[in-house]
Amino acid sequence: MSAMEVDYSFDASKLLQAASDFSFDPGTRSEVAVKEFLSSFPLPVIINALQTKGDMPGLEDALIDCLDKIFRTKYGASLIPEYMPFMVVGLQAYSQRVRSLACKTISSLLENLGDTDLATSLIKENGVYPLLLNCLIDGDEQVAVAATDAIRNIAGSQQGIEIIFPATPSEATDITKLAARCSSLGRARVLALIVKLFSTSSAVASLVYNSNLLGLLEAEVRNTKDTLMTLSILELLYELAEVQHGMEYVLQTNILQLLISIISNSSAESMLRSRAMMISGRLLSKENVLMFIDESSVKAVISAIDQRLSLLDNQDADECECGLEAMGQIGSSTQGAILLLSNTSAARHVVSTAFDLHGRGKQLAALHSLGNIVGETRPENNKLLNADAEENLRRLIYETASNTPKLIPSGLVLAILKLESEFRIAVRFFYLVLGYRLIAGLATRPWFLVEICSRQEIINIVTDPVTETTKIGMEARYNCCEAIYKALASSPKFLNDPALSGTAEKLVEAIRKGPYLAKGRQREAQPEVATADRF
Repeated sequence: MSAMEVDYSFDASKLLQAASDFSFDPGTRSEVAVKEFLSSFPLPVIINALQTKGDMPGLEDALIDCLDKIFRTKYGASLIPEYMPFMVVGLQAYSQRVRSLACKTISSLLENLGDTDLATSLIKENGVYPLLLNCLIDGDEQVAVAATDAIRNIAGSQQGIEIIFPATPSEATDITKLAARCSSLGRARVLALIVKLFSTSSAVASLVYNSNLLGLLEAEVRNTKDTLMTLSILELLYELAEVQHGMEYVLQTNILQLLISIISNSSAESMLRSRAMMISGRLLSKENVLMFIDESSVKAVISAIDQRLSLLDNQDADECECGLEAMGQIGSSTQGAILLLSNTSAARHVVSTAFDLHGRGKQLAALHSLGNIVGETRPENNKLLNADAEENLRRLIYETASNTPKLIPSGLVLAILKLESEFRIAVRFFYLVLGYRLIAGLATRPWFLVEICSRQEIINIVTDPVTETTKIGMEARYNCCEAIYKALASSPKFLNDPALSGTAEKLVEAIRKGPYLAKGRQREAQPEVATADRF
């Protein structure tokens, strides 16, 4: 007789109290604590009580929390194989909490058992995968999330991959057919599952692509009648664009062309265009992007964003910011920056807005983007671009400066570093950090190095050891000093110039002190608390 068949009686009130006490601790319970608890209340007792809980209030919730903590441990996971029939029943339970527990237990089996072959064999033999798909489609939000996590865990091994992508999928497990026959909510969950599977590994991403599952995402993006659904799919694409191994597959679909269509569609909702811009920027931000797509496609995205920014004419600040940020993401790679600077209108949008002190949010987005374009985030040997791009960059910056009261680039930079006192502290902080980043990226250009070294006020600010009191501010200022000095040291003409000897000494001293340990600092670095990580 198996443990599942033994008749265990229980005192409901004592079990409720014990289970409540055991699950009260918010952390993970130790192996010892689990063994001690099960010595008093064996698993068959808990399972029997859960199945015949009667009318005692709180008992089901306490037992579910208790079992969840038990199965999250390695010892608890070692007991799961014996109770697989209970898991199968739990996946089909009427109670949403029981279904959620069953899904989480499958994840625990895969994560903690220590024998992947045995875990996947049990899942296959007990028909667990189709039941998880049913939980994904029909369960409440918590059940759907737990089912998604369990399926993703199954995809973590080759045996598991074969369960999800069999040579001949059945009607119950064919993801394409599943998406076609379920509700709009269920379809959205299936599409979210596809994205989660895609991000699991390159091998799974290849199977997702070869199974044409990305085509389901394409089809939803084409359907512009339901704005909320389209926005949901764009959020999934935004997540997909972050996947390290995803770009090569996504760019082989029509997704980028669909994004360009959304960006260019004046009748579309602004939020849809904004997300399409950001997704496009992410997809094209990798250094090796031209291995998977031709230059004309990158130029088409840049042109679409540029035309949209021109039409906006500063009317929609959020959309402008998204467009400028997308430009910066594209320009973070060497080839992306070259292609961006080849489009004079697009590059002018970034440069002119970066030095427009009346832009606030848009200026911050543009400064961030210009820092990417000039190579602040690129390795030292990739900061400089080809001759044409460098000349376009120089010309645009001087042209922008000449159209302002500052007249020259150093005046523009100094204006950013010396903001008026009425600027909010947080805004001024971002301006300073982005100003340091911009200087660090541009310092490798001799023409810009002359500009900043000719303005002693700029050097005084960036070498001042007590200017910044935040960790990110200190690091940005320090990196800025290093970048300027490296640029000086790489050119004997500059380093041996008597007029610059004082500047070099100040930079060396600032670098010697390090980013945090400046002598005489009165205040320690303060942690930053921000509401968003856009910049």
